[in-house]
Amino acid sequence: MAAQRNQLPLVLMAPLLRRVDKSTVCIQFATSEAVSADVKLTGFESDCDVEEIQLGGACFLYTLLVRPKNSLPTNTLISYVLLINENTFSPEYLRYGEMLQFAVPDKLTHILHGSCRNPHHHSKDSLHTADLWQAQQRELGEIGADLCIFSGDQIYADDVAGATLLAIRQLIQRLDLFTETRLEIELPDDAQAQLYQRHQYLPKTPWQSRSKFSAGYWFRKDEAHFSSVKAFNHLIFFEEFVACYLLNFSHTAWQLVDFDALVYEGNNERNKRVFDSELIAIKDFVNTLSSAERLCANVPTLMMFDDHDVTDDWNLTAKWEQAIANHKVSRRIVNNGVISYWLFQGIGNDAFEQSRALLDGFKNSLHEKKWQFDAFDRQVRRFTRWHYCLDTFPKVVVLDTRTHRWRNEQNFNEPSGLLDWEMLMELQDTLIDHRAVLMVSPAPVFGVKAIETIQAVFNACGEPLMVDVENWMAHEGAARKLIEIFKRPDTPKETIILSGDVHYSFCFSVQARFGRHDNRIWQLTASGIKNEFPKPLIKVLDKLDTILYAKYSPLNLFTKRWQLSVSKHPSSIKDHGYLVSDSAISLVTLDNGLLEKYELLHGTGIHSHFEL
Repeated sequence: MAAQRNQLPLVLMAPLLRRVDKSTVCIQFATSEAVSADVKLTGFESDCDVEEIQLGGACFLYTLLVRPKNSLPTNTLISYVLLINENTFSPEYLRYGEMLQFAVPDKLTHILHGSCRNPHHHSKDSLHTADLWQAQQRELGEIGADLCIFSGDQIYADDVAGATLLAIRQLIQRLDLFTETRLEIELPDDAQAQLYQRHQYLPKTPWQSRSKFSAGYWFRKDEAHFSSVKAFNHLIFFEEFVACYLLNFSHTAWQLVDFDALVYEGNNERNKRVFDSELIAIKDFVNTLSSAERLCANVPTLMMFDDHDVTDDWNLTAKWEQAIANHKVSRRIVNNGVISYWLFQGIGNDAFEQSRALLDGFKNSLHEKKWQFDAFDRQVRRFTRWHYCLDTFPKVVVLDTRTHRWRNEQNFNEPSGLLDWEMLMELQDTLIDHRAVLMVSPAPVFGVKAIETIQAVFNACGEPLMVDVENWMAHEGAARKLIEIFKRPDTPKETIILSGDVHYSFCFSVQARFGRHDNRIWQLTASGIKNEFPKPLIKVLDKLDTILYAKYSPLNLFTKRWQLSVSKHPSSIKDHGYLVSDSAISLVTLDNGLLEKYELLHGTGIHSHFEL
């Protein structure tokens, strides 16, 4: 193992520029050995706090908090130097110019936003297009994007390509990642034997223990705890989540993978075709991965989980939560997803302000190079501050819509509200008395009515998980309170909601039908960065929604948001209509807090916009 380590690159994951304000700059990166680290801001004296987290014999995650002695200027490019073992780390592929640079966001003008980045999806990675746009802006001497916001599904823990699972296995060995105490789950030792078979070993509720009123009892069908339809290679162990993040965030991590060994050796012809197709997409993803790294090294990057960062349908219903909570292995898998999210995404969002309390518990979970998370799991489950705000103009409010669910106490099979009463009241207090607010909700607040109607039909048939019934209007209490908040006279005159999740993009504007509060709400949905909704189906749904829920359609009166008037804005690409299913990241342009332009930067390199 020592000989292998000598062959490893020192820097495993390039610097990610995370939360930045006038008093703190947060940067994360990973190395293959323990190092001394520092950051120097050109023209500014500063101190640097370094937090080292060892994840393996040859894997160290660093979070650096740079604290300037005087406040940093806003909306001005500032150069920085990352020093590792007193040597400058600034490779050419990470720079737009001579040096790494960022600007402290204050008055927001340009925001890049997207979600749903699946490495093995056949589409192109739109972060490459965003990087090219950012490079053009810096060449012109402009700041470009003030913020880059990823609102969920930065990894797909429940939908892993066969080749990626083999690569994860290789990376765990190369980096000597610390493993967790053996879970009570029987998996074949041979990695090939696990390919596209893991769903068979994930926990299930035996049919005998289910209610006699359920069809599963009489058909003797065990019920899987994990409801992803693509759980064939679901991540299970904590070290797998760590390796997956490195492979999603770093092209250097892929250089440690022997691609010649990424071969499907089974006899199943269908699995072989899927494996080979996924591998082609992964190679294409790796080819442009350094572009995403350059973007995130020069633009403050904020993140929030949705479900696939942990597992599909995470906390969608109380029944789903109950099944997970009652099984030790299911709890452990979900907690592995949450802990890995905290390490690679959550810490950088709050720059340790809220989550520092978790650090000691995490480090104390390592015993003789084995993770024992029993005590730490309880601490993570009690943690309630995944959401956060930025004091910019407009104010940025990022919602955690996964761990504060409003459960249906009468029927555990009904979808839970995306925020409970307490968090909705906190949201109300956050929104009032601001002229403009930028709100990040992973799932759209104002979705496509025809699709929500279809979801309601499936929910009425007792199958909310089949069509992911996780829209804001699916829960009566949450929907009513949210609409009440938006109708208040002291809420912002301009509320811009950034959402993803659904794998298509659209632009809706919303105003109250009654009342004197002349406010405007924009629902801007961008999904996915590297993912797409089936194009033929989205065209059918687009037309169906246009016909059934036209402006003066009486069907609008039967929706929960009938008191709000929703207008749809078409794409400049006429073939796409109102709903755009294309790999893309959005570019939101503001003028003094008001929406001026809403564009899509497509993975194919083209730019489009919605007609406002």
